[in-house]
Amino acid sequence: MTEIKENREDGTMKITGMEPYVLRWPEPNDADHDRMTVLLRVDTDAGVSGWGEAIAMWPEACAATTAIITDGLAPLLAGADTRDTTACWQMMKAHTWWYGEGGIATLALSAIDMALWDIAAKDAGKPLYAFLGGAVHPTLPACASLHVNHPTIGDSVAAIAGYIDEGFRSAKLGLGKRGASRAGRDPEYDVALVEALREAIGPEPDIMVDAGNGTRWDLETAIGTTRRMEAFDIKWMEEPLHPSDIAGHQAFKAGVRILVAAGEREWGLAGYQRWIDSGAVDVFGIDPARAEGITGFRQIAAAVEDAGRIVNAHAWSTAVLTAASLHLSVATRAAILFELKPIPGPMQFELVDEPIWHEDGLIAAPDRPGHGAEPRPTVLERYRI
Repeated sequence: MTEIKENREDGTMKITGMEPYVLRWPEPNDADHDRMTVLLRVDTDAGVSGWGEAIAMWPEACAATTAIITDGLAPLLAGADTRDTTACWQMMKAHTWWYGEGGIATLALSAIDMALWDIAAKDAGKPLYAFLGGAVHPTLPACASLHVNHPTIGDSVAAIAGYIDEGFRSAKLGLGKRGASRAGRDPEYDVALVEALREAIGPEPDIMVDAGNGTRWDLETAIGTTRRMEAFDIKWMEEPLHPSDIAGHQAFKAGVRILVAAGEREWGLAGYQRWIDSGAVDVFGIDPARAEGITGFRQIAAAVEDAGRIVNAHAWSTAVLTAASLHLSVATRAAILFELKPIPGPMQFELVDEPIWHEDGLIAAPDRPGHGAEPRPTVLERYRI
């Protein structure tokens, strides 16, 4: 642990240490492949601790994120009042001005900021959504956010229809993922998958399609495949082209009738503003474990809402990120649903005592102080690198 020594002043709550945890676990929603992240505990002189996450994912990125936290940002925040989350965020932004407009430094900043908001809400005795101003959505519809990785269309459809039967209100199909499926690698297969799924689940549940990092469509293929899927009433197509290709997404938007989603790989408000101004995107994925924490998410969500677009939290990691994202979503007018990994896994159902799950297809944020995701020490040590 990085120990930070300072004098406590009356009326403030100061950081006494930061403890990063690099975790690796087999993810059942990703064909049991290993995934990684960095969880962070921030301790204070008032005895209140908070938890954050940096979704760094790769070993070298997790190591670099940990180094920036322990060697750079933790000493920087010595003497700062953790209750002033804005001032702490601004200090980190100013410190990382040369290397922090995206990338590893932004991941580290995100984890700290998330933990500081958790501390502030706990200190106020309020759940995070209430500390943020209250829930504009008492609940949000649950979307089964899944990777298509079964060997056949029939197998995939049976699994997804099962999630709908269990109460999920919609499904988002991640194409081009690891596993035995040809999804994302054969447009004919992709269209047939959507057609079979619509036939199996009927007209009501929404279907969203995420082209995925492993899908390599050119513009013509992206438009043509999506137009064929539109016959089966998909709600949106996500990142049909490389996520940095704004002009390509503008052309794609002009060629289809459905909503276009993107954004989960952006870093901060400036990047999201470029996409907002482009008119190419309707649904903006925002990940508070990547996009400058709770503070960054709120800035971006406000800009998206002002533009009349939709906010969709990207929370495909641990229960800490899920909890923070859910509180942000129920407090964000522009949110319309909340994605959950449909297969129970260790980072959702072992990591915390009270996992977040839906009830009859609806999800409510926890009423516990803070974001409500307190990792269990035994589970942290089991999966810690």
